[in-house]
Amino acid sequence: MAFFWGLVIVVLGTLLVLYTESILSFAGSMGWAESWLRFYGGSRLGYKLVGIIAIIIGLLMMTGLVGNVVLWLFGGLFGSFGTVPVSPAGS
Repeated sequence: MAFFWGLVIVVLGTLLVLYTESILSFAGSMGWAESWLRFYGGSRLGYKLVGIIAIIIGLLMMTGLVGNVVLWLFGGLFGSFGTVPVSPAGS
């Protein structure tokens, strides 16, 4: 089932990258992208970046690596949550 949803996300991300101009005229501009991504028409670049990120996440879902990549990226932040405290010997 994860393969199917990964494929759907890859297709949607690809469509978002390919038809950026149509999506921009339909959905409008992104305010944060216009202020932070000033080159190449901020919203156009923003839609393309969102599409590329969706493609990467979809490919990770299709291969079953999304959990491993998330743990690799953020494992240092949450490393102490996975450990069970050990009681001292003799108590």
